[in-house]
Amino acid sequence: MFKGFKDFLMRGNVVDLAVAVVIGSAFTTIVTAFTNGLIKPLINAIGGTDAANGLGYQIFANNKGTFLDFGGVINAAINFVLVAAVVYFVIVMPVKKLQERRKRGQEPGPSEPTDVELLIEIRDLLRAQSQGGNGRD
Repeated sequence: MFKGFKDFLMRGNVVDLAVAVVIGSAFTTIVTAFTNGLIKPLINAIGGTDAANGLGYQIFANNKGTFLDFGGVINAAINFVLVAAVVYFVIVMPVKKLQERRKRGQEPGPSEPTDVELLIEIRDLLRAQSQGGNGRD
């Protein structure tokens, strides 16, 4: 029962799905905080039309909704690269190595018993039953 469950978990598509869910939810928050707290201020320090807006361009001066935020796009790209690196180096590489190790270590299962071995086993079981039956009479 546990072997089947282990085989199910070690299939490639199940591992990939688990990686996507876990990494997407857990590490994205951490990486976003890192990029928003450390990287984005450095990008914003490069400048723009307004230091508060960061790296970007204001199309219409009287409409703040027309600000092109290049710093935000760069921040999102860095965020994506960091999440992808964490996924690859923390989850994908170790799982691949584990799967390769499993494949190398696989040995052929026990061979099927031959007809003679089955007949010998049946004979021995019948002999043990008949001897056990004689002691009860």
